Amino acid sequence: MLIQLDTSVIQQHLDFRDFEMNTIALKQDGSILLNGKTVATELLKVLGFRVELEEGFPLRGYFEMLEKYSLLLELNDFFPVFREQFRDCPKNGCCFNSIEYLEFSKTIEMIGFPGKRLEIYTSLMGIYGQETCEIKSLQLENLLDLPVKLGRLKHVIFGDRVDIFEFDTVYTLFEFIDGIAWELSFHGTPKQCEIRR
Repeated sequence: MLIQLDTSVIQQHLDFRDFEMNTIALKQDGSILLNGKTVATELLKVLGFRVELEEGFPLRGYFEMLEKYSLLLELNDFFPVFREQFRDCPKNGCCFNSIEYLEFSKTIEMIGFPGKRLEIYTSLMGIYGQETCEIKSLQLENLLDLPVKLGRLKHVIFGDRVDIFEFDTVYTLFEFIDGIAWELSFHGTPKQCEIRR
């Protein structure tokens, strides 16, 4: 039996061009808002929602979010260490003069040798003018009050870093939380090691 559907009816109800992901707003003080209301009990539900950052959202806001929503500490083994580092930092003035803001971005890289594979990863970079710079050597106290912006998706084909394609994209709250945690896990030299040098 062949069933025919009237696609015009379906199109009226499902116009994917008008579809928008559920969106949460991340405020500078670390609050997570859904439809203008602070998220309290539905935290796990919103991890897959699109995240938008309040204008001027600093990296400090990320850590304030972890303080407000302790359940998020379960997402990464490094969070308790990060929280202690955050608590030991000054309450303001934690900037690095050679960086205007931090950019969180996603990259899709097609690799052809050895073997064909596709890698998808996020990064957190410092931006000054049109230049990007690694921030892994900087301590947390040099980064906390820098604004964070969501960058475009970068598409690298077979290692060609000259002709990188860039696209608008969205980030989920989980991608944002996990991606920054991953980047910070490689960050800085512990102060105890610096003192011994």
